[in-house]
Amino acid sequence: MRGGAQFSLGSKLFAFVSMGHSLTWGTPPPKHPHLKIFQLLVLAGLFCFSLGIIQVTKTVKEIAILSCDYNISTDELKSVRVYWQKDNEMVLAVIFGKVQVWPKYENRTFTDITNNLSIVILALRLSDNGTYTCVIQKNDQGYFRLEHLTSVMLLVRANFPVPTITDLGNPSLHIRKINCSTSGGFPEPHLSWLENGAAVNAINTTVFQDPETELYTISSELDFNVTNNHSFVCLVKYGDLTVSQTFKWQTPRK
Repeated sequence: MRGGAQFSLGSKLFAFVSMGHSLTWGTPPPKHPHLKIFQLLVLAGLFCFSLGIIQVTKTVKEIAILSCDYNISTDELKSVRVYWQKDNEMVLAVIFGKVQVWPKYENRTFTDITNNLSIVILALRLSDNGTYTCVIQKNDQGYFRLEHLTSVMLLVRANFPVPTITDLGNPSLHIRKINCSTSGGFPEPHLSWLENGAAVNAINTTVFQDPETELYTISSELDFNVTNNHSFVCLVKYGDLTVSQTFKWQTPRK
């Protein structure tokens, strides 16, 4: 096969074309000769025991290091092929020691051969969320067989700042309105008002996601009776994190 190489997996024989990233069965030929590498990983998974997926949690603009969990020397690297992909798209490949990075990850992604063939992703974006899979093929008498397979789940989030509570004045006699809002976070937030640990009914709660940045803004209003003392907590929860702000009201002395 021109431009490609074969490898074995169990009792099956595969041929992988590095430039086109297609996969073919040995005999008989497949109905779909141009399967992408993510299909290779699915097939490989049928013959491998699942070791579980490691989870790495980072925030936007941070650096993520995802380990392939495979030690190899520089000399050995010339006899293997290393592929990193995210979900159904290619990220990076090391073929006979030569590194290729796909356009979406150029100038911010590289491999650390000395650290278990890890990939390092700089300036994380929300779109980097996903499951990254590392597959290593090793040359065995002219055939490339599956040597190692591992997956890492990357969770990228953006932290919400502490909410701001604004006094909106008196919409009616004895009633005062306040607003709680925060923006610039991810994933989707949920806001609740609490008084003495109990939930209080809010009004006009809105959640907006910027279509370009994918970051969220949340806002909510609360009406309360000014004839009583109050201590309200605006609680915003996103994922397993929370931010909050407290508003206290003391009834004016007559």
